[in-house]
Amino acid sequence: MGVFGGLGLFLYGIHIMGEGLQKAAGKRLRRILEVLTNSPLKGILVGLGVTAIIQSSSATTVMLVGFVDAGLLTLRQAVGVILGANIGTTVTAQVVALDLGALALPAIGLGFVLFFFSRGAQWRDLGQVVLGFGLLFLGMETMSTYLYPLRDNSFFLGLMTSMSYKPFLAVLVGMVVTGIIQSSSATTGMVIALAGAGLLDLPAAVGLVLGSNIGTTATAMLASVGTSLNARRAALVHFLFNVTGVLLFLPFLDQFQNLIRLTSVSLNHQVANAHTLFNVINTIIFIPFLEHLERLVKHLLPGEELVLERGLKYIDNREVTRLPGNIALGQVTKEIVRMGELAKDSLEDAVACLFQEDCRRAELVEQKEEVIDELEMEITSFLATLSQQGLGPDASRRLTGLLHAVNDLERVGDHACELARLVTTKLDRSRVFSPEAVADLKVLYKLTTDCLAGCIEALRNHDLELARKVVAWEKDADEMQQAYRDKHIKRLNEGICMPGAGVIYLDVISNLGRVIDHANNVAHMVLDDF
Repeated sequence: MGVFGGLGLFLYGIHIMGEGLQKAAGKRLRRILEVLTNSPLKGILVGLGVTAIIQSSSATTVMLVGFVDAGLLTLRQAVGVILGANIGTTVTAQVVALDLGALALPAIGLGFVLFFFSRGAQWRDLGQVVLGFGLLFLGMETMSTYLYPLRDNSFFLGLMTSMSYKPFLAVLVGMVVTGIIQSSSATTGMVIALAGAGLLDLPAAVGLVLGSNIGTTATAMLASVGTSLNARRAALVHFLFNVTGVLLFLPFLDQFQNLIRLTSVSLNHQVANAHTLFNVINTIIFIPFLEHLERLVKHLLPGEELVLERGLKYIDNREVTRLPGNIALGQVTKEIVRMGELAKDSLEDAVACLFQEDCRRAELVEQKEEVIDELEMEITSFLATLSQQGLGPDASRRLTGLLHAVNDLERVGDHACELARLVTTKLDRSRVFSPEAVADLKVLYKLTTDCLAGCIEALRNHDLELARKVVAWEKDADEMQQAYRDKHIKRLNEGICMPGAGVIYLDVISNLGRVIDHANNVAHMVLDDF
């Protein structure tokens, strides 16, 4: 029980330390992952750095699976980050091997003061990191203390001895334990604690560490269930990379252990170095074969999948002064249409969460919203620069309309995010809509998507007839929303709907109505443009 409690402290310490670091740098880390991965080497360095900060390769790979699922990263970009994440996660083992147990209680005390009494968010995040650091080492000290008496237990010693002579057994044990607790850092920490208590020798420890690298892939594999094809491929890359690496190392374990013995006289440091060197050497081996690994994964999971493109596609802010006004406006219209399609996809993801009662797509909505926001800023900057180029009256009027269209379509993305939040709240609080309410929402949602798709198509093709239809549909939508609100109040009075669900239902109707309003604005812009 003492070992169990120490393990709990150790795992909790890792958890809150990583959580604090993610709070302090989470958005920046996500941006780095999204942007700075355009080459395998950059991807490896980014994966290493991000994982070293958040102290979890599982968290990095799960984040990657989410990005690939949303189309924000390609499979090729993800492969390099996965390799780097495996190296970055070994930082925890290096810290644990330093044997800083004497700092555990002072760190807990300091972290407590910073976390509970600081007013600034940055100081609280720092306090959480320091508190997690202290709990991590207190857990290590506790495990080591309670493991020491096992030196006299014949069964336990026999098991440890068996692993010394049977590397496959050690790999299997390390894999299973890590698969259960979903943290290779935690497994390596326990191995270091066992080694420090004199219960493990280097051969058994190396086998356990190699097994932990296979077990840690379970988290990403689970996270990929139900996601897109490329997201599942990214998880499979992680699995194949680690499994193949272990299989390559097994025939050369004696030579690898001799190399590890040269790195330190301390067994604790040897265990940590084994974890680091395995992942570094494995990455170096795989770098020339990344394209082959990508092709293998695509062969094992065949199929084609569209990938979302980030950034501007049809315009370039550096070229704005070189393009004639009408051509520039035509190109920027294509870019706005592309942004509108992304906003429509985001809305579809949000409402799919509602009808399928699945929160996983809500995260995709948030990620797509970040791309929409980026596009809005870049398109607005392009139009602002273009407005200074001495355009004629007609072109100036059209430019003003496009600026409004950009803002309206960006607001659609905001409403999609709000809908995703409402759905998450509904599911978290077990709120249930009545069958009548769901049926009404489906009708209103169909009208919403028709309006949104119609205004985007009207903008794309300068279709005045379609724009007039959107304007007419918007008037129908106003009447529909009022009718649905009246029906909802009646259901509340009759006890068919619960008040908690009713508030969320009204907010959903309101957000869908606002999306229709923005679609109507774009349609009017098309009509005013001609």
